[in-house]
Amino acid sequence: MSDTFPPGFLWGTATAAYQIEGAARANGRTPSIWDTFSHTPGKVEKGDTGDIAVDHFHRRAEDVRMMADLGVNAYRFSVSWPRVQPTGRGPAIQRGLDFYRGLVDDLLAHGIEPVLTLYHWDLPQELEAAGGWPERETAYRFAEYARTVAEALGDRVTRWTTLNEPWCSAFLGYGSGVHAPGRTDPVAALRAAHHLNLGHGLAVQTLRSVLPARDQVSVSLNPAAVRARTRSPEDLDARRRIDALANRVFTGPMLAGAYPEDLLADTARLTDWAFVRAGDEAISRQPLDSLGINYYQPAVVSAADGQDAGRRSRQDGHGASEHSPWPGAESVAFHQPPGELTEMGWSVDPSGLYDLLLRYTREAPGLPLMITENGAAYADKPDADGAVHDPDRIRYLHGHLSAVQRAIADGADVRGYFLWSLMDNFEWSYGYGKRFGAVHVDYETQRRTPKSSARWYARLAGTGVLPEVPIG
Repeated sequence: MSDTFPPGFLWGTATAAYQIEGAARANGRTPSIWDTFSHTPGKVEKGDTGDIAVDHFHRRAEDVRMMADLGVNAYRFSVSWPRVQPTGRGPAIQRGLDFYRGLVDDLLAHGIEPVLTLYHWDLPQELEAAGGWPERETAYRFAEYARTVAEALGDRVTRWTTLNEPWCSAFLGYGSGVHAPGRTDPVAALRAAHHLNLGHGLAVQTLRSVLPARDQVSVSLNPAAVRARTRSPEDLDARRRIDALANRVFTGPMLAGAYPEDLLADTARLTDWAFVRAGDEAISRQPLDSLGINYYQPAVVSAADGQDAGRRSRQDGHGASEHSPWPGAESVAFHQPPGELTEMGWSVDPSGLYDLLLRYTREAPGLPLMITENGAAYADKPDADGAVHDPDRIRYLHGHLSAVQRAIADGADVRGYFLWSLMDNFEWSYGYGKRFGAVHVDYETQRRTPKSSARWYARLAGTGVLPEVPIG
C-alpha cells in the first residue's frame, strides 16, 4: 500500500456557519432554529450561544490567510440560510450574499477551492414556526433558497453540497430533541427525514438548471458503521434496524429511488408513510458527482429487553435525552466499545471509516467518495509558551488517514478529505466545551493559535504523503 495519496486529491478543512460566524443580527440576518434553541434555558451547556461564536463574520480575511498558511487546497463551509433569506422565502438580502461573495473571492485569491454546503442545520425560525422539516413546504422553500445562492455564487463556486448530515436534522432535531428545534416526536422525525430527502432532490434539480455543466453536486451524509455485539439473530436484527434508520433511510431514496421495505415495516406502528407522495422517491434520486461521508465512530448494538431497553437505546453518543432518536428501534441497546475515547466519549476506531468507504464503493459503483468530515475533540490547552500540542489528535488523524489509504488500495475511489474542524468553535448542544479544531481559539480574545496537528496536516496537504506520528 502506497503512503502517497492520488494526484489531485483535495486536502481541506470544514466548518459550519452557525458554529463560527457570529454576527447573529448583522445586515438583516434573522434567527435560525439554532438561535432559538441555544437561547432556550437548559438546551445548551452553560447557556452558550452562537451569537458571537468565533467571530468569523468579522475575521474572514484573517481566517482565510490562516487556511493558506496551513496549505489546504479546499475549504468546505456552509451558507447561513437566514443570513441570505431571512424568512426562508422570497428575495435574498444582498448584504448577506455579499459576505459569501467576499469569502469565495478571498479563497480563490489564495488558491483555495470553495466547497459550498447549502444547509448545515440553520433553518430560518420562521419556517420552523410554519412546521419545519416535517412539512412538505419546507422542501420547496429549500429548493428556492438553493436557486438564490446558485445564481449569486455559481460563477465562482464549482462544488456544491445540498445537505449536511440530514440524519441529525431529522432524528436529533425532531426525535430526541437534543438538537434544534428540540422537538420529540418520532413521526415528525420520519416526516422530516422524507422531506429532507425530497428537498435534496429538488435542490439538485434546481442547481443543475442554474449552474454550468462543469459544476459538481453532492450530499454529505453521516452513515453509521453499525456492528452487532454478537452473531445472535436478535443482535443481527438490532443491527439491521439501526442500519435502516441511520443509513438506508437516506441512501435508499437518494441512491436507489426507494425506501427500504424493512424500514417501512419497522415503523408501521408509528406511521403509514402517507406523506410520501407518488414520484417523491424518484425526485430524491438525482445523479450526483460524489457522495460525502462524515465519520467519527462506529455503533455497536444488540437487542435489549425489559425496563433496561429504553434507557440503553439512548446511550448512542448523541447526547442525553429522555427520548430516542431511533423510531421503531426502541428495543435496541447501544454499547461502548473498549479502547481509546475522545473528549466526546466517542471511540477511536478507524476501521469503521474503512468499512463505510468499501460499502459505498460496492453499493454505488462509479460514484466518487469524499470524506467531508472526520476529526476528534480533545482537551487542548496552551502551554506556558502559548503553544498548543495535541498529539492525540495527530494519532487520530494518522489512523483514520491510513484507513483511507487502505480503502483506496482496495478499490475505493476517494477524491478528498476534509478535516473537522478548521478551528475550535460552538459545538452545538455542547457549547464551547468541546474543541475539534486544528487551530485553538481563545474565546475571550478570539486569538487563533495553530495546534501541532495543524502543522502536521499542513505537511500532509503540501506533499500528499502521510507523515509519521511524532514521538513524545
